[in-house]
Amino acid sequence: MEKITILHTNDMHSHLERWPQIRHFLNSYRKQLLRRDETVLTFDVGDAMDRNHVLTEASQGRANINLLNGVHYDGVTIGNNEGLSLSHTDLNQLYEHANFPILLANLLDNKTNQIPKWAHPYEIITTKNGTRIGVIGMTAPFTLTYPLLGWQPLPVVATLKMILKELAGKTDLNILLSHLGLPTDRHLADQFPEVQIILGAHTHHHLPKGEWRNQTLLAAAGRYGEHIGQVQLEIEDGQFRQAKASTIDVELLPKLTRDAETSAQYQDEGAKMLSQKKVADIPQAFQRGINAKYRLIDLGLEALKARTETDLAMLSTGMFLTDLPTGPVSMYELHQMLPHAVHPMRTKLKGKEVIRLMREVKKNRNYLLGSPVYGMGFRGGKWGEIVWSGLELTNDDNVLVHGQPINLAKDYYIGGLDHYLFFPYFPTLEIMGKNELSYDTVLREDFASYLAQQFPLKK
Repeated sequence: MEKITILHTNDMHSHLERWPQIRHFLNSYRKQLLRRDETVLTFDVGDAMDRNHVLTEASQGRANINLLNGVHYDGVTIGNNEGLSLSHTDLNQLYEHANFPILLANLLDNKTNQIPKWAHPYEIITTKNGTRIGVIGMTAPFTLTYPLLGWQPLPVVATLKMILKELAGKTDLNILLSHLGLPTDRHLADQFPEVQIILGAHTHHHLPKGEWRNQTLLAAAGRYGEHIGQVQLEIEDGQFRQAKASTIDVELLPKLTRDAETSAQYQDEGAKMLSQKKVADIPQAFQRGINAKYRLIDLGLEALKARTETDLAMLSTGMFLTDLPTGPVSMYELHQMLPHAVHPMRTKLKGKEVIRLMREVKKNRNYLLGSPVYGMGFRGGKWGEIVWSGLELTNDDNVLVHGQPINLAKDYYIGGLDHYLFFPYFPTLEIMGKNELSYDTVLREDFASYLAQQFPLKK
């Protein structure tokens, strides 16, 4: 009888305040299990990084990889935060110094039409007792956005079928590192009895005791490093006999006196690096208030129009988390103000569709004003008010464009954010809009470029 313990993390999203405890536990528990002559495997299932943290932002995620290097990971896969919040070049460089394999079966580099040079579709791990374990990595295939960054996602079912065929006869059991979400995990468990364990992520689901789906055990540890997952296996004569899943509450783990200091150092290091990147010299303060003399939202709208090459724009006040003070401003201040992973979008609509879009905004206004927003790249609190530049909805629900009546048949181009396309509040954008998404920058970088041009640093 061979006992195998699988430890897994997922969707930590740069919540580095918990990382010291997670690292201590993974390292010490691994040593304890090895002393018992058990096999230990440790995996991360993606979204370990998030540019919401200043150290991640300052290092383009490389600091997170250095932290993962401090734990004996036997494999990781990527999440959408690794794959979509970094440029093609930065993602290619992210894992240069990783001391663990990156497993990714369903993403190709458009330049080579091959799996990225830093990844492998799967790994076969052979334990000291000779058990052969296939480990496959897959990430959520965002077909709309990955091609914008030079990547081509592959269909999940067809890809997994091909890999399992390749592994047939070479493994005794198979584990899928799935940054695909719980509904997809359940579907795959129904389709592929050859996969015995699915370690899940992406939808931030927490399965405290796992979930059996036919012959497959699904396991997942929630989000933000709040839990660590554990799967205990028993293998007899090379055959998979028993499995049990559980999770460990990180808050209940011992805290060393230096843990708080360590996590504060991560913050301080990132803040210092970003503070050294001066952007602009602001002549007067701009405020978030909708009735302020110098409104921050107006600066944001101008920046968005410049980035999308339009003379019309829509932007929500909730994007701005702080005011913009007078004097020199650095990327640190702008990161505090705009920590989001949202991207510019240029939308083409007929005049009659612009009217419908503005009516949708009006209809949803009272709900959105104080509505908390989660996901889709947003890293703030509430949605706030949508403000228009160049467009006005009159009291009788007609629209003026730069003060003139709108032409119902004319094409208009509006600068906005991909964020607005992904939420269900403005269906006109998805149904009728011809949307051009730009994923080589995020809003804060576009805002920084605009400030640098309008308010250059004094020499």
